[in-house]
Amino acid sequence: MHPNLILYAIPEFVLLILLEIVFTTLNKQSSYEPKDALSSIAMGLGNVIIGIFTKVVVFGCYIFLYQHQLFTFEVSWWAWLLCFFADDFSYYWFHRASHTVRFFWASHVVHHSSEKYNLATALRQNWTGNLTGTFLFWGWMPLLGFHPEMVMSMQAISLIYQFWIHTEVIRHLPAPVEYIFNTPSHHRVHHGSDIDYLDRNHAGVLIIWDRLFGTFTAEKQRPVYGLTKNIHTYHPFRIATHEWLAIWQDIRHARSLREALHYIFDAPGWSPDGSRKTTQQLRQQQAEQLRNH
Repeated sequence: MHPNLILYAIPEFVLLILLEIVFTTLNKQSSYEPKDALSSIAMGLGNVIIGIFTKVVVFGCYIFLYQHQLFTFEVSWWAWLLCFFADDFSYYWFHRASHTVRFFWASHVVHHSSEKYNLATALRQNWTGNLTGTFLFWGWMPLLGFHPEMVMSMQAISLIYQFWIHTEVIRHLPAPVEYIFNTPSHHRVHHGSDIDYLDRNHAGVLIIWDRLFGTFTAEKQRPVYGLTKNIHTYHPFRIATHEWLAIWQDIRHARSLREALHYIFDAPGWSPDGSRKTTQQLRQQQAEQLRNH
């Protein structure tokens, strides 16, 4: 199996977090809160430990698909380049679905649950993603002919890239970089709970997918980080499971199978009576309020 590149990157993660703490403290701009940062680190460690077991299953599934491959890509620079674009494209749609389908959001919400934005927040990863089958967003790649080791290595490279964009230290990069790549500015928008920023900028490495598919928003004002309804806990287990428990409670009170399925697979915030709002409904409500004023 491919080497777990993320494990090799952990020392660099720790060093960069320490440097960010020192830099922001000296400049009196620190966004670190000890309990919050420790919760993020605990979530990251849990993700790595659980991943030791779940990635074996993921790799096995990819091997099965690879046995039915349509083409064969020899290991070469162009094959890795194609793999990079295929992975980044897959990540965009996985990430977008994780914001628009509550079943996937129940895992991904973990990453958005911090009201702080710093390099430690990048480590706030879920414990249930692979268990929900999100890895199948990449299933077409081994079926096409990319070896599972290439696919999983590229997934790890993408996550390593995304670590450094979780910072407020870097404001803006040169315009060509901002136009093509996912940057701290673009990703700050993604973590904002402001209505204008909700469910925007789903990029992994390349922001071009958001520009192509209409989900790009440039950073204007400083985002308000966190969720539209924050959970106010530092307990890792509660952070990991709170949305799954909320789904279960909704299902218990559903009046029909149809309603229960909406609670699971509709957009986060869906409710049969409109007492809760999806992102689309929040934007419509905001637009109406602006028109009335």
